[in-house]
Amino acid sequence: MKKRMLLSLVVTLMLVCFCSAALAASILVKDGSRGHAVKHVQTLLIEQGYLSGEADGVCGPQTVAAIKEFQEAKGLEVDGICGDGTYSVLSGGRTYEPPAAESQVGHSGTVLYVTATAYSSQDPGNSPHTSMGTQVRRGVIAVDPVVIPLGTRVFIPGYGEAVAEDTGGFHGNHIDVAFDTHGEALAFGRQNLEIYILD
Repeated sequence: MKKRMLLSLVVTLMLVCFCSAALAASILVKDGSRGHAVKHVQTLLIEQGYLSGEADGVCGPQTVAAIKEFQEAKGLEVDGICGDGTYSVLSGGRTYEPPAAESQVGHSGTVLYVTATAYSSQDPGNSPHTSMGTQVRRGVIAVDPVVIPLGTRVFIPGYGEAVAEDTGGFHGNHIDVAFDTHGEALAFGRQNLEIYILD
C-alpha cells in the first residue's frame, strides 16, 4: 500500500515538473514563426555556418532546413523546431531571454508567443460587433480571455497596437486579428508571432 502511494506521488511530481517545464518554455521557433526570437536564432545559425543571408525574423523553409542541419550535426532530435533544448546547444548553454518590449516597440510589456489568424466583419457569418459590443475593426483582437483578459492592450509586430475586445471560441495562445476588409484578413493568413502584452 505504501509502495503504491509512494509510486503515485513520484509519478504525480514528475508530471507536475514536466508540465511546468513545458509551460515555462522560453523559446519556440518553428515554420511560420516571426519576431525577435526567430531573428536571434537565425543570427546564431548564420554565425555557426548553418544559414546564409540575413536574419529577417521570419522562419521559412531555409531557416527550418538550417535548424534541421544543426540538430543533425549535434545529435539532437531532427524536427526543424528550435525549442529550449536546441537553443541551449545552439547558444552554448544559455537560456533565451526575450527582449523587453520597450526596446522593440517603445512600450514596456511581456512577450507572449501566439498563433495568429485574421478576420473581418465582411467574412461570411461574422457579426459587425465584437463580444463586448464594439465595432469589429482594425485594432481589435479576439482572444481566449483566460490567456488574455478582455480590455488588454497588446502590440503585434507588423500590425500595431490592438485591444482584446472579442472572443473567438478558441482556447490557449491563439488570437484572431481584426481587419476592415475580408481581403486584408485573407492576406494576413495564419502566423506564429511574438506579441507584447502592454497592460
